[in-house]
Amino acid sequence: MTARLGVILLVHTAFDRAEQVARHWARAGCPVVIHVDRAVPRARHDAFARALSDEARIVFSRRFRCEWGTWSLVAATQAAAETLLSRFPDVGHVYLASGACLPLRPVEELIDYLAARPETDFIESATTAEVPWTVGGLHEERFTLAFPFAWKRQRRLFDAYVELQRRIGRRREMPDGLVPHMGSQWWCLTRETLAAILRDPNRAAHDRFFRRVWIPDESYFQTLARRHARRIESRSLTVSKFDYQGRPHIFYDDHLTLLRRSRCFVARKIWPGADRLYDAFLTEAAGRAGRAEPDPARIDRLFAKGAERRTRARPGLWMQSSFPAEGRETSVTAAPYTLLHGFAELFEGFEAWLAATTGARVHGHLFAPERAEFADGATVIEGALTDSAALRDANPKAFLTSLIWNTRGRHQCFQFGPRDDQSLNWTIAQDPNARIAAVTGAWAVPLFRSGRPAAEVRAEAAHLQAVEADHLKVLRSPWTAARIRVWSMAEVVATPAQALRTVLSDMGAPEAAEPEMPRLVDLEGFGAFLQELKNQGMHPYLTGDFPTGPASQRAAPRPPRKPYVVREP
Repeated sequence: MTARLGVILLVHTAFDRAEQVARHWARAGCPVVIHVDRAVPRARHDAFARALSDEARIVFSRRFRCEWGTWSLVAATQAAAETLLSRFPDVGHVYLASGACLPLRPVEELIDYLAARPETDFIESATTAEVPWTVGGLHEERFTLAFPFAWKRQRRLFDAYVELQRRIGRRREMPDGLVPHMGSQWWCLTRETLAAILRDPNRAAHDRFFRRVWIPDESYFQTLARRHARRIESRSLTVSKFDYQGRPHIFYDDHLTLLRRSRCFVARKIWPGADRLYDAFLTEAAGRAGRAEPDPARIDRLFAKGAERRTRARPGLWMQSSFPAEGRETSVTAAPYTLLHGFAELFEGFEAWLAATTGARVHGHLFAPERAEFADGATVIEGALTDSAALRDANPKAFLTSLIWNTRGRHQCFQFGPRDDQSLNWTIAQDPNARIAAVTGAWAVPLFRSGRPAAEVRAEAAHLQAVEADHLKVLRSPWTAARIRVWSMAEVVATPAQALRTVLSDMGAPEAAEPEMPRLVDLEGFGAFLQELKNQGMHPYLTGDFPTGPASQRAAPRPPRKPYVVREP
């Protein structure tokens, strides 16, 4: 005669679903012992018990008030196990589950699976050094320190008492030479192993020690099974997944195919409203997989991918779980883009020329003080981004990342200069998607063309040069990841086509045809203007060297050299 499978259900909520699952186990011939959290009102408990009173295989155990992370969960499991072993002497294996667990395969398949392994205990059990899933920083300390306070309900006392014990160097010793092991709360033990744990001559000492262990439901049976089991397979037959914060994943209706792929016998934790899952799996042919071995690894890849997506998001897309934690993003932005510094000031019709030549969307100064200068004079673009400076400046990084995300598929380019908001200098410099081409000193061109005397613009010129110098320090940093090109204005004036071809190449423009280059703005007298700034006590060194004599038409500068910053990502 095949030994029967007994089931323990720990229930504290969703009693209608717990009733469905309990009847499903019982119809397959499994005796079921239910523990109902003592925190559940008496009237609710009695109604639940009456609803199941017609099923002789279902009984209830002594109730305990259960609280996460405390001994109460172990005490509830012990009480239910003792009831099961005493009331049903023909039970061969005991399966621990909760009211939120759902069988994924016919119970008969599980019974046959266990009957073929009559001496095997299925319980995840690993030493503290080998467990990668604990979250919260307590590994060995959950055994060496004492935890009389509840982590959820008495957090301040919990943390204070842990800190106190660390300071005084407290270290509790495991009783009776036990080696601490940890693992999933959800196990399936043989009758012999479970009975040996409950009848251990040193049980009183074991229980006394584990009463002060943190989260003992993940270590009590896992540790003692190592002492009493004949053969342990260190795995759970219940598929349960946890997120990066240690909280259990909840399965919904759209996880139906995923759960079937796992071939596991039971899943936890199921949303009570998942009608499709309950209807699909609580049927005779539900999840039929024959003799297939449970294989939760088949869905591990999807959970790992989901966890990475949740914690790091997609490149360039900020989301609730990855914001505002710096450094979690896989990339600052979603696609390559170009920042041009000084070109629009130096070349006539530069923005229109660049757009026509490359096919990119070429904006003006997106971070200008007055407004975001979108291409073609637009006031609103994709993603409902407006040209409002106030909205943009409330979160400049979000503005940039949203713009690149919402316009991905078409290269975005914008102008930048020392008059613009500088708060994103480091963000852009460290973004591998950024292409930065800067002409230093071009801020002087608008001042020169304004017709204002040098004495009047001296302070403004000094300020703009100081701002640009700070930006150049960022671009020269070894921590930058953007592709960076920097020329002085004098170098670009000497060989303008060279700098423009470099910009086109970095933007991915086709090289087959030689484009017609835009004209330099009229710089007659520019050298004299710079000299007058010097005479006023301001030294415009970032422009490069321009002759100051009367023949300095378009300022013949010194011979060019290579860009002094060329950084490939």
